[in-house]
Amino acid sequence: MLYTIIKALHIIFMVSYFAGIFYLVRIFVYYKDTDEFPEEKKKILREQYTFMARRLWNIITVPAGVIMAVCGLVMIFLNPGLMKMGWFHLKLTFLIGLAVYHYWCWKKVLHLKALNGNTLPTANIKLRQANEIATFILFLVVFTVILKSMVIEYWWQLIAGFFVLVFLIMMTVKLVNKNKKNK
Repeated sequence: MLYTIIKALHIIFMVSYFAGIFYLVRIFVYYKDTDEFPEEKKKILREQYTFMARRLWNIITVPAGVIMAVCGLVMIFLNPGLMKMGWFHLKLTFLIGLAVYHYWCWKKVLHLKALNGNTLPTANIKLRQANEIATFILFLVVFTVILKSMVIEYWWQLIAGFFVLVFLIMMTVKLVNKNKKNK
């Protein structure tokens, strides 16, 4: 029963963490979108976006991430057999990717604060594409956890499907960005 409760908490805080990460990178995109705005509007919005990013990071994303990680570690402690399963090693590999992405987001939050309302040097399209990285990691982790050993058995079909997904999402981002420029 304890394991199931910890697992439920792990999932709840995973959802909260990903919601924070998804919205955080959108805030970076919105900040960048202000480049063409009149100076007064740009200043007000950039100040607000910086405030929102810091609050989101400190109040939702990081606490949810910490609780998610602690629950994950407790589940490993309660079920050490997980460490002997290939699918679980794959999940941990994807979580290392998530940790790298988390670090990038943290550096961007600090960078936004240090800009003091100046222009974010990252290209808009790069921010929009970076916004999808968390989506890819979420897909990888959820499919790995749900399919377990089938992930190892059907690895090439899953990789092909994943690349199709990545291609479709990236093309959608490019198309939306292209249409935005044409308006």
